[in-house]
Amino acid sequence: MSEEEERKVAHRRTVDHGNPMGRWHILRSLGVTKPNKKFQHLGIVRPESSYLIDLLPPKAYPRLPAVNLPGKFVHLSANKAKHAIQAISWTPEGRRVLSGSNSGEFTLWNGMTFNFETIMQAHESAITAIKYSYNKEWLLSADQDGTIKYWQPNFNNVNIIKGAHSDAIRDVCFSPNDSKFVSCSDDNTLKIWNFNNGLQESVLAGHHWDVKSCDWHPDLGLIVSGSKDNLLKLWDPRTSPGKCIATLHGFKHTITATRFQNTESSTKRLLASGGRDRSIRVFDLRKMNDVYVNKSHESDVSCISWHPIHGNLLTSGGYDGSMNYYLLDDTLRGQEEQNMEFYHKIPYAHEKSVNCIEYHPLGHLLATAGTDRSVRFWCRNRPNDPYAFKDTTYTNEKSGTTWYYELDSQGQPTEERKDAPTQNRMESLPGLGQGQWGQ
Repeated sequence: MSEEEERKVAHRRTVDHGNPMGRWHILRSLGVTKPNKKFQHLGIVRPESSYLIDLLPPKAYPRLPAVNLPGKFVHLSANKAKHAIQAISWTPEGRRVLSGSNSGEFTLWNGMTFNFETIMQAHESAITAIKYSYNKEWLLSADQDGTIKYWQPNFNNVNIIKGAHSDAIRDVCFSPNDSKFVSCSDDNTLKIWNFNNGLQESVLAGHHWDVKSCDWHPDLGLIVSGSKDNLLKLWDPRTSPGKCIATLHGFKHTITATRFQNTESSTKRLLASGGRDRSIRVFDLRKMNDVYVNKSHESDVSCISWHPIHGNLLTSGGYDGSMNYYLLDDTLRGQEEQNMEFYHKIPYAHEKSVNCIEYHPLGHLLATAGTDRSVRFWCRNRPNDPYAFKDTTYTNEKSGTTWYYELDSQGQPTEERKDAPTQNRMESLPGLGQGQWGQ
């Protein structure tokens, strides 16, 4: 293909999971779960673009995490009034992505076509954390002023906890049964709250500096926190006040992110953390020491996330805008050392720091957001894609390209990007109602 033809190639703007999901469920209803004489191609994707139709949902490849690695850039979404984004989350049903910006606004993006849907003013200061409950009926958001808000799925604000912390809140997380939640802040503390009445139950004090990240184990009565004092602490939330049951060492600088392994098919006994010493450490809760260590990031590690289907696939984002993917099982096979290497790297995923990484509940899409004031979407690679490593996210060649622009009626990139409208242009969403949107 000539260079002129290559320049005309436009990115696909829609990622529809309906066809592979429908095909997979039909085959399962017929009792076909493995390749046989009639379905030789089931679960097998040959290295040819025409076999893209054989690609099944991520759940069809439980032992092939490399197939489900989202390394292909799909779309860049940005508001008209651009602000840095510190928190994003997929809605529980996976139809939309919710982002929270430094202007205190919620923005909803379509999860299939990635276009703007609506915007609202949610907080008076920068939104720093967003978390949906396990029962999918509630949403928590926190801001830089130390305020926590409750939201219903239609974005009605039903409760506000003002002054929850005396400084910026950095993270929030629900307990496994959604009856409580934990928050951490730059005031050096974590707090456990009763979700039903919004009252504080206990204060977890033990860190000597800002607490940057926290997580509640999806099954156990266990909370983890990472702080600017370079320490990881494990807490027992059942005691009052909360008792620190273990302190994990190893980091040489601020711990910026920490997450329990939350994949259903995994043992859920691993804890991943990243810090400003450019390292990622994965701890085994049964051994209470790090079993995987990686120092391949060229700058500070800013965020991490586990894949929802594969318990051995870990993704990290850096302050330089890069993203790394790790396959934990393969890296240590036959090796005595604990060091692990990244399986795949996107060096220019964002133009500035990657602040948050969130996988789609089905695992076929990845949403990221950062200081460059954009939300970017990533999908699984097409088989034998000749342009797989020619994207500007791999080459950093932005001049003269329209890689992130919208398409016109003829399917060609336009000269200007179609940004999201301002807050004055509101449209109601089917199934969401009006709620607080447009106020």
